[in-house]
Amino acid sequence: MNRPEHPRTDSPGAASRVVLPRLAELAFALLSTDCNPAQGAEAAWFEALGRAADECAARLAPAAHGREAAVQALMSAWLADPPEADHALYALAAREALSLPETLATALACAAELVPMAARSLIWLQHPVGGARPTLGLLASLCERLGEAHALALLAEGPARRIGLIQLEPEERPLCERSVRTPLPLVMALAGYEGRFEGLGDADATLPMLPDSTIAAARSQAAGLREDGARALLLRSAVPGEARAAALAVAAASGRRPVFYEGEPPRGLGPWLWLQDRLPVLEVALAPGERRRLAGIPGYDGPLLVATGLEGSVEGPGAVTQWRLPVPPAEERARLWRAALGDEVAVDSLAAHHRHGAGRIAELGQAARSAAARVGEAPGAAHVAQVARNGVGADLGALAELLDDDIADEALVLAPAQRQALDSLLARCRLRDTLSATLGLAARARYRPGVRALLVGPSGTGKTLAAGWIATRLGLPLYRVDLASVTSKYIGETEKNLAELFGRAEHAEVVLLFDEADSLFGKRTDVKDSNDRFANQQTNYLLQRIESFEGITLLTSNSRARFDSAFTRRLDAIIEFLAPGPVERRALWLAHLGAANTLDAVALNRLAANCDLAGGHIRNVVLGAAALAGAQGRALGEAELSAALAAEYRKLGKQMPAVLGRGDGA
Repeated sequence: MNRPEHPRTDSPGAASRVVLPRLAELAFALLSTDCNPAQGAEAAWFEALGRAADECAARLAPAAHGREAAVQALMSAWLADPPEADHALYALAAREALSLPETLATALACAAELVPMAARSLIWLQHPVGGARPTLGLLASLCERLGEAHALALLAEGPARRIGLIQLEPEERPLCERSVRTPLPLVMALAGYEGRFEGLGDADATLPMLPDSTIAAARSQAAGLREDGARALLLRSAVPGEARAAALAVAAASGRRPVFYEGEPPRGLGPWLWLQDRLPVLEVALAPGERRRLAGIPGYDGPLLVATGLEGSVEGPGAVTQWRLPVPPAEERARLWRAALGDEVAVDSLAAHHRHGAGRIAELGQAARSAAARVGEAPGAAHVAQVARNGVGADLGALAELLDDDIADEALVLAPAQRQALDSLLARCRLRDTLSATLGLAARARYRPGVRALLVGPSGTGKTLAAGWIATRLGLPLYRVDLASVTSKYIGETEKNLAELFGRAEHAEVVLLFDEADSLFGKRTDVKDSNDRFANQQTNYLLQRIESFEGITLLTSNSRARFDSAFTRRLDAIIEFLAPGPVERRALWLAHLGAANTLDAVALNRLAANCDLAGGHIRNVVLGAAALAGAQGRALGEAELSAALAAEYRKLGKQMPAVLGRGDGA
C-alpha cells in the first residue's frame, strides 16, 4: 500500500468544508497550553499546532473561546467524522470499542514513531520522567481536560492493551510513569503501509502446483469458513509445501492474502490482520499422539488455517474442521507430472502406477531434473525412478532403513509358479489405484488401494531379494523396518512409532518391508496378566493400521503358522518360497558365479544336483570362494568352491555330500 497523503482539503466539490487536524495533532495542540513558545523549538512546534487548531475551530465552532475549548470542540467533531488520514484508526477504535484515552494513546504512540518532531517534543515535555513515547501520566492529564477521569484504568485494563494495540513498559515502573508503545507493524498499518511482524511470511514462489480438484475443494472449504466466530481449518499433508499451497488456495478463494507463522502469535497480530485483511495460517509439526490446543488471536475473530502433517490432533476454542489433502486422480497426476518434467516426457505410466500427491510430484520432478542435468540428459521417467529409489524426500527417520539396490530380473531365480505369483502381485500393486473402478458395489465398498503380501519360506530362499525386485519394478524406494527402533517397552510407544512410520510411508509412496514380521504380527494370546493384555492391544492396533494403510507392505517370515488368523485374512497375497530344486539351483549358481571362473558344465551340474542349499547360502559360498581365489591371485575354481562349501555346511551344522568334496571333475 502507498502511504496516504495528509489531507488539507477535501474533494474539489467540497473545497469549502473544514478539514479536521489528525487526532495526534489535536492532542499536541491541547498540550501547547502548557508551553511558552520562547522556550525553544519544541515549544514553538507545539504552539504552531495550537494555532492551527484555533484557526480550524474558528471556522467550525465559533462559539468556542480559548484553546482548550477549541480543541474539545474539534475532538467532538473528530469522533463524528475524522479526517481521511485517521480513517484506519477510527475504524479500528469503533470495531474494538476503544475508549477515548485508548484511541488518544494509540494516536500519540504512532506519531512518536513516525514524526521526528513529535518524538523530540515528547522527550522535551516529559523530561526527566518520560522519553520519546507518551507516558500514562501525560495521557491522564490530557484526558482530564477532555472530561475522562478514569484514563489510567482504561489504559491498563481496556481492550487496546488486551489485543496488543498498545503496550505499557517498562513493567517495573509505576503505572503513571510507564510509556505507551504501539508495535511498529501496527503503526505502519495504521499509516497505510503494510508493516510486518517478525516471523510472519508470505507464500513463496516455489509452492507446488495443485490439481484442479484440490483447487475446487479449496473453494468449498473457503465457502464453509464462518466469519462470525473463531473457526480453524486443518490442512493435512505429508509434504509441508503442499499444505502451504492449499492454504494459499483457500485464502485466494476467500478473497484474502495468507500470512504464515509458527508458534505463538505475536502480540498485536489480531488488529494487524484486520487492518490488512489477511488470513492467518499457523504452520505446526505434530508428533504421533501429540495434542495441540490452538491459542486464540486477541483482536481477531475470523477463521484460522492450520497447515500440518498427518499425525497428531488439534483442538481449538471453536469448531475445528479437517481437510486431508487427497491423492489426485490419474488424469490430474499426469498434468502435474507434465508440469514438473516438461511436455516432451511420456507421463502416462508415471501417473497410472504411482499414487503421488501434488507436493510429492513437485519434489520428485525437481530432483529428477537435477539428476538429469548432472549427466547432461533431458529429464524423463527413468530419472524419476532413480531419485525415488534413492529415497529422495521419503525420510522415515530412524524407524526404517533404505534398501536402494536395484534387483535385475536375472538376479532373482525362482520356480515358474513363484515367478507367476510375484508377477500377479506386481500387477496388483501397479493397478491398485483404479482396481475397483469397474467392479460392483460390493467390491468398491470400503476399498482401499493398499496392498499387503506375506512372503513366507525357509531362510535364504529369496524373500528379501524378491521384495527388492518388486520395488525396483515399481520404481519405488524400499524401506526395511527397524524393529528395534519401532518396538518399545513403554506402553503405547510402539503404537506411536508405527503410526509415524505408516503415516510417513503412505504419503511418500514407499514399499515397507517387515523382515521376520511374526515378531510384530504374531498370534494374540490368552490374557493371563497385564503384559498379555498390552501385547494383544499392540497386535490389534497393527491389524487395524495395516488394513487402513494405503501403501504397499511386504512381510517376510519363515512360517505362516505363527500369524494370527485375523491377520492372514487381511493379506492380499501369500507367496510360498520353497527350497530350490536342481534346475533353480543351477540357475542360482550361474547367476552368482558370473563368467570369471574355471568351472565346466559337469561341475555346475554336480553342484546343482547334489548341493541342497538355498540362494542365500549359495551367495555365501560364492563370496567365500571368491575371497580364497583372490587371495591366491587366480580365477575361482572347484578347489575354492569345495573349501567354501565345506565351511557353509559346517556353519549350518550339516554334513557336506561326499561327491561335492572331491573337486576332481569326475
